[in-house]
Amino acid sequence: MATKKRSSSFRFIKLLFRLIIYFILITLIWVGLYAFIPPPVTATMLLDDNGITKDWVPLSEISPNLTRAVIAAEDGKFCSHNGFDGDAIAKAIEYNSQGGRIRGGSTISQQTAKNAFLWQGGGYFRKGLEAYFTFLIEKIWGKKRIIEVYLNIAETGIGTYGAQAGAQRYFKKDAADLTKIEAARIAAALPLPKKRAVNGASGFTRRYGNTIAARINVVKNEGLDACVYK
Repeated sequence: MATKKRSSSFRFIKLLFRLIIYFILITLIWVGLYAFIPPPVTATMLLDDNGITKDWVPLSEISPNLTRAVIAAEDGKFCSHNGFDGDAIAKAIEYNSQGGRIRGGSTISQQTAKNAFLWQGGGYFRKGLEAYFTFLIEKIWGKKRIIEVYLNIAETGIGTYGAQAGAQRYFKKDAADLTKIEAARIAAALPLPKKRAVNGASGFTRRYGNTIAARINVVKNEGLDACVYK
């Protein structure tokens, strides 16, 4: 009986080990492919009842104003961290412990990993996978590719994904031609693109957009975008 139990345990461990190896190999190939080809679709897009409007463009065809706006709004330490911002996470934990509206501490790298490979929503399992994929894209892609993917797959409006689709929808122009104010308005709406208006923004979104617009020059002058524009 004891021998059978040890045999069963050994088979289970062997199976688990194989599954882990397969998972690592598959995800490495997946992340490696996305280092060179645009993600064709994401879970967020597939689950969107509003359809999908998207148009991938290379980073060179996205206005630096938008890149700097999202760094200013989402992750000022984007170029200096390894994918995780310990200070932001600690502040989010402290803030959330007081109750009220939940605040996240995710970096652009973490958001890109979630958007490209996973699904929306919380849970420790999803967050664990997010950390794993964040580590991979930081090591395999590098910062320029991370921001390029982020700006192309982030939800910029109802059924609208990416900088180009957002620029066309809201301003009838290409992403390359976005002004500071236009870029800041898109960045201000990114956390809640289904609820925050880009055109005709008012109240918090307008004020926040104006703040982001003012920070764009700070990002440029202080080299907070140095990993993107060397």
